[in-house]
Amino acid sequence: MSDSRIYLDNNATTAVAPECVEAMTLCLREHYGNPSSKHAIGEAAKTRTLAARAQVAALLGASPAEIVFTSGGTEAIHQAIWGSLACGKKRIVTSRVEHPATLMLLEHLQTTQGVEVVELGVDGQGRLDLAELEEAMTEETALLSLMWANNETGVLFPIEEAAALAAAKGVSFHCDAVQAVGKIPIDLKQVPLDFLSLSGHKLHAPKGVGALFVRKGRKLPPLLFGHQERGRRGSTENVPGIAALGVAAELAAAELASCPSRLTSLRDHLERSLLAALPGARVNGGEAGRIGGTSSLTLAGIEAEFVLDKLDRAGICASAGAACSAAGTEPSHVLLAMGLSPQAALSTIRFSLGRYNTEAEIEQVASLLPKIVSGLRAEAA
Repeated sequence: MSDSRIYLDNNATTAVAPECVEAMTLCLREHYGNPSSKHAIGEAAKTRTLAARAQVAALLGASPAEIVFTSGGTEAIHQAIWGSLACGKKRIVTSRVEHPATLMLLEHLQTTQGVEVVELGVDGQGRLDLAELEEAMTEETALLSLMWANNETGVLFPIEEAAALAAAKGVSFHCDAVQAVGKIPIDLKQVPLDFLSLSGHKLHAPKGVGALFVRKGRKLPPLLFGHQERGRRGSTENVPGIAALGVAAELAAAELASCPSRLTSLRDHLERSLLAALPGARVNGGEAGRIGGTSSLTLAGIEAEFVLDKLDRAGICASAGAACSAAGTEPSHVLLAMGLSPQAALSTIRFSLGRYNTEAEIEQVASLLPKIVSGLRAEAA
């Protein structure tokens, strides 16, 4: 990319694809009109928006009319969850390993609106128990909300099976697919989801744009009122971001036949090399089905923040299996739910690979990380 650093934090955000930059630049320079305006420049902006809606729909196996553009994944998640309560029921089923965008909203709804939130556990590999899920959905359940791929471990939930169970129970189903879209094939003609959320900056579009799939016939109140998006999301459309998201969706669709398997091969090579060189290291979720580019690695007795600092100084970008808060570093709720101790969770690093990573970069990381860990252990001795 633009410098010599090795970027392995693609689950946090991705580099904007050059093709997306070109699409944005064209909108900023020429197609800068308001899509609701009836003059030529406004119509040009509307055309770009319509094209992007079709591109995103094609990636998901949806129809363009089922795509609502948002400011990102969080807004899409919030609209699906908050809007589901309009049915009058106040019970939502989810899992303990969801993204904070989901869990923090549910905590708010629980404490301020009396919503009953049922959080399903996972096993030591991060897998969901479908029998427990089926039992949790009752006649009073307004919504089932699950992520497709975990942002920390890459573990995939059995969304197709869960969707079938929800449909049989008559429960609406929202899927947070932020980490899955563009990484695995998704065909919403075959999977009976009601709502699906995605974020542009996870698939090489810019930050500040996302989308919510709303299945035809499903009613969902807006969070922002206005006439845009057929009354489903007010505010003048972010045409440059939307155009870039459309291009990113088209690029991802073209690469689905090759990119996931390439990233799986690179990840597996990295994990094999590191496990052989680092005694006591373990891969979290390694026995479960995972998206190809994510590796969560726990290092015995070494805090992740020190490892990440050394990696950063060496020009390698990765992240921790922990969330930063104002009070300091807290163990990852995902890893704790999987049975890791707080100390082990704080000793976990995440590598998340993307489109632009190469085999040479993986070889470099596989060679350097054991030296860093060995040095830190020697310092601590």
